[in-house]
Amino acid sequence: MKIFSERLELSPLTGNDHSFILELVNAPGWLQFIGDRNIRTEDDAKAYILKINENPQIRYWKVTLRSEQKPIGIITWVKRDYLEYPDIGFAFLPDFEGKGYAAEATRSIMYSVPEILQDDKILAITTERNHRSVKLLEKLKFCFDGEIETDGKMLLQYSLDRDSLLIGKCIDDFYRIFSNASRQPEFEMIDEICSPSASIIKKSVDGAEIYDLTSFIDPRKKILTDGTLTEFSEWETGEETRVVGTIAQRCSKYHKKGLLHGKYFEASGHKMFQLMKEQGVWKIVHVIWEDEV
Repeated sequence: MKIFSERLELSPLTGNDHSFILELVNAPGWLQFIGDRNIRTEDDAKAYILKINENPQIRYWKVTLRSEQKPIGIITWVKRDYLEYPDIGFAFLPDFEGKGYAAEATRSIMYSVPEILQDDKILAITTERNHRSVKLLEKLKFCFDGEIETDGKMLLQYSLDRDSLLIGKCIDDFYRIFSNASRQPEFEMIDEICSPSASIIKKSVDGAEIYDLTSFIDPRKKILTDGTLTEFSEWETGEETRVVGTIAQRCSKYHKKGLLHGKYFEASGHKMFQLMKEQGVWKIVHVIWEDEV
């Protein structure tokens, strides 16, 4: 199964990825924070990949930069004997660290893989010295649980609860509905993630436009399919979420870009989402947004 995001393509690791894995596991960051796996040749790398793929408790995804079709990192999903739930991990080549690729790839896996979405929690472990990893986990809204010791090493354990994960996926799905940059827009998804009576408001300096789902989606469906708005994508760049029982509110920052009548544009703004949980499913009941002027 391949997974696509704004800049990345994620696919299961295969034996053909041995050259990339040989480079990655001997990169300074891997050796310092993950450990030396004694992989020195392409045959070693092939054996390492085979061992991973034969273990049902481990899954690796290769992260490829779509613009160059270049592998740049991996996302891992491992069920360890000493942890109650599987943990998610990431490792990237040095030239591709600090560019937001790890966060983008990790979210894509968390929001797309059914087994992950079914767990009560997602765990992540790292070391105190790995400041880049800690910063990324905090950006992804993982909460610090405490320290654990294994094989004589002290590790930091973080977790993300299922409600936070499903709310994040719901908001991510909302933004992706209107993307036509790399695929067809998924207009029908709005009925899956929104309550039938949901209201959507566009605020501007001139007042407000108020929509129900039909009046909101129909004009956007037209401009995204008739050539008016092309290469369009919109995504969340920051958020604050508060959950109280079965209701939630998310303050979301976003960025968008595309070609309007053939002319390139970019814009940013804010959306406020209100959600409620019904029969274990989070649904959007109200959205109000405002583009930055």
